[in-house]
Amino acid sequence: MKKIIIIDGGPRKNFNTASMLQKIAEGASSVSSKIEVKTVRLYGLDYKGCMSCMACKIKGKASNVCKFKDALTPVLEEVAQADGLILGSPIYFGDVTGQMRTFLERLAFPWLSYNDYSLTAPKRMPVVLVETMNGLPDRNNSQGYGSMEYCITAALGEPEHLIAYNTCQVKNYSNYELSGFSEEDKRKYREEHWEQDLQMAFDAGRRMAERILA
Repeated sequence: MKKIIIIDGGPRKNFNTASMLQKIAEGASSVSSKIEVKTVRLYGLDYKGCMSCMACKIKGKASNVCKFKDALTPVLEEVAQADGLILGSPIYFGDVTGQMRTFLERLAFPWLSYNDYSLTAPKRMPVVLVETMNGLPDRNNSQGYGSMEYCITAALGEPEHLIAYNTCQVKNYSNYELSGFSEEDKRKYREEHWEQDLQMAFDAGRRMAERILA
């Protein structure tokens, strides 16, 4: 059995990021019963960022999986043995959520060797990076996964990118102080693009599963 781990770094269980990730899961699962897909919601876990305990760097016991014990430990151990990894986050202030950034610290720091500055994961695997944002394709401040994308690329391989632009923040704009946005324009853009975004996600999941089984 092959396994794909989906890491949901968004706070809302049933909104834009979660919907994109669900479609990726459906796409991967549609390929074969030999593909197990597991989704982990970071907002449901109690964990911290890198504690600088240096346990992953102890001579004779060095590890490329984080050794600090909390709710994230079993997730990191599962990722280390997975066959595919999907990361999804809304973009806040031009960056992924704090929970996703914290997860990536714990994931990537054990990969880093302070002997030769190489980045080595337990195994290489296909990766998809998902972003959902208010910005438009030609007007946004997203830095995506930032410097952590370099670590992912070096240790796991070149990732595929999926971006859903100009997403709706809420279901009813009249209930919120959001007058800087045109609800009509938001709805129109969503009607024209959202189903395409979901199909794009489904197709990405299918491609990953096919690649893993090839």
